[in-house]
Amino acid sequence: MKSKKSEIIIVDENDIIISYKTRDKIKQNDIYRVSALWIKNSQDDILLAQRGLNKKNDPGQWGPAVAGTNDRGESYEENIIKEAEEEIGLNNFDFEVAEKLRRTGKYNFFCQWFTRDELKKEIKINRGKYLTSLDYCLKNL
Repeated sequence: MKSKKSEIIIVDENDIIISYKTRDKIKQNDIYRVSALWIKNSQDDILLAQRGLNKKNDPGQWGPAVAGTNDRGESYEENIIKEAEEEIGLNNFDFEVAEKLRRTGKYNFFCQWFTRDELKKEIKINRGKYLTSLDYCLKNL
């Protein structure tokens, strides 16, 4: 029996849901939703994650420790709670809702950030190591 592919939320320019598509059907002009979580320790160090080298998009680049595309039926908050558990085993945590940003270009999405900090200096020095969306979001938060 085949497992059903999850559907991603597609929104309009105002972040209003207009449809759902499987990942393989996403077009460049489709706008989707992403949730991302900044995690820092008591010394304000940021936890980052390096994308797998086998990833289709941005292999080997560094980004937030927790991030994910929102599936059908998920709010931004529900998605970040699910992603934190799946990606780093974090559960029963409190988070602060930060800025929601719109990214356009090669990837086209709204990203709801949960807490944040400044990585601008490091990214400026070593720009190629980090996701372009991370650079964009830090400039606009």
